[in-house]
Amino acid sequence: MAKPQQDRAVKTREAIILGAAEVFDEYGFRGASISKIMKRAGVSQGAMYFHFKSKEDLARAVMTAQPDTVVPQLDAQGLQRIVDMTFLWAWQIQRDVLLRAGVRLTNEQDGVTVRDATPFLEWARILEITLRGSQHEGELRESVDVGQLAEFVVGACTGMQMYANAVSGRQDLPDRTVAMWRILLPGIADERVVESIDLNVHRFA
Repeated sequence: MAKPQQDRAVKTREAIILGAAEVFDEYGFRGASISKIMKRAGVSQGAMYFHFKSKEDLARAVMTAQPDTVVPQLDAQGLQRIVDMTFLWAWQIQRDVLLRAGVRLTNEQDGVTVRDATPFLEWARILEITLRGSQHEGELRESVDVGQLAEFVVGACTGMQMYANAVSGRQDLPDRTVAMWRILLPGIADERVVESIDLNVHRFA
């Protein structure tokens, strides 16, 4: 009996997070309300507060779900995995409401209502783990500080998607991501690796 109840609880939580993502994506944090989220998710007040105690808790759940929309779909390893991660992210942000809402909430933080660096730190951690493997395999130049590089890529992608959102509604974000790597790769990677990296971003369209 416990297993069906657990399955329902998981599905209810997922429905709430997806409903919250849709509302946050449309209205932002300030414009969203618990009542709007409950209506969108199709859940009762009791179910809502069983899983999440506040709108802030919901916002954090949506923000920290970002890597789950990208990382499980990756196949490549090493530096190509890092490149592919940013390429897939550039396409997913246009199509996946959970990722898009998480990005919007992360960018909108005012340091008062919600202040949580977890999304940035988690992306940097994921990148750094892969970069350390790349460095061990000799793909990166010895002078590269992988921690600093991971943080730089997170910061660059954050600013790049904001710029792209302003000028094109993010339609040119994939091509901007390619341009970023064309600039970065010669300075961080071994020459043979630079030539081997697949920069065809449209394979993820």
